[in-house]
Amino acid sequence: MRSYLGAYVAKWQPHPSPLLALCTFLVAEKHAGTRSPWKPYLEILPKAYTCPVCLEPEVVNLLPKPLKARAREQRTHVQQFFTSSRDFFSSLQPLFSEAVENIFSYSALLWAWCTVNTRAVYMKLGRRQCFSAEPDTCALAPYLDLLNHSPYVQVKAAFNEETRCYEIRTASSCRQHEEVFICYGPHDNQRLLLEYGFVSPRNPHACVYVSEDMLVKYLPSTDKQMNKKISILKDHGFIENLIFGWDGPSWRLLTALKLLCLEASEFTCWKKVLLGEIISDTNEKTSLDIAQKICHYFIEETNAVLQKVSHIKDKDVALVNQLTLVETLRTEELKILQASAELLHNLQTAFT
Repeated sequence: MRSYLGAYVAKWQPHPSPLLALCTFLVAEKHAGTRSPWKPYLEILPKAYTCPVCLEPEVVNLLPKPLKARAREQRTHVQQFFTSSRDFFSSLQPLFSEAVENIFSYSALLWAWCTVNTRAVYMKLGRRQCFSAEPDTCALAPYLDLLNHSPYVQVKAAFNEETRCYEIRTASSCRQHEEVFICYGPHDNQRLLLEYGFVSPRNPHACVYVSEDMLVKYLPSTDKQMNKKISILKDHGFIENLIFGWDGPSWRLLTALKLLCLEASEFTCWKKVLLGEIISDTNEKTSLDIAQKICHYFIEETNAVLQKVSHIKDKDVALVNQLTLVETLRTEELKILQASAELLHNLQTAFT
């Protein structure tokens, strides 16, 4: 607010969001080039990003279904953000000799939005009257944002009110001359790709999500109690965050399948299923069989996508970097699915 943009932000109605103010400042300073006191910082920022919002549509189509949906939502959000901000950008014309339409283009705002989204730290600030009611919690910290992510380190990061500094303390040892990492959080690879534009190999939090339609794909359509079973799962929060992980199908996934596999005579026992009780050997085996079928479906689908990625890479050199990102994500998920299939096979063997 102490910059040349401050007066324009303060008088604009309706009040701009803190995010818009920060993105506007980034675009304006980048446009200033050598005249910007922030030039050294701006020069080390990525020229382009690999968040799904920046990927070509044909590459987005190769992402796993849950991530694909969120990527499209992200693109729509940024497009609406740009459209709703154009009048504010126009009000800044007195500051520039060049037309603001050329300075604050969609590509320029997209770059700024990705910069904030991928590099900002959480810093809670008090509400300022010049801004909208949107939480003012994002701050860019030059140099700090050069630290890369590792899911294997533990850190505490926060703004110290006493020292007036943003401090990061690590609980993990680091040898001399080794790269120092921070942890963005216990995020799976789909979340990392969506929010930060990268995939972490051997990420212990990586997983494959099972959607509602996949959950019932191999269940008998003649089950008259199916709608009721789905309703129970939704009411008790068992329809989302169902996953295959490095340790196989999650407890939540197997529990949901056990409830869905209840025979008519067992249906009254649904509460016991949610509490983790075993209803019958038949129910246990059937749910494992369904989990295995779902797992094999994902393995076949993932292999097909990887073949398609390889084919497109041979034809379109311009998309190689984006396709490699998808390839890395899918390859990691394939490893998870193969580990899950082996574990399920061992569990099924115990019932034969």
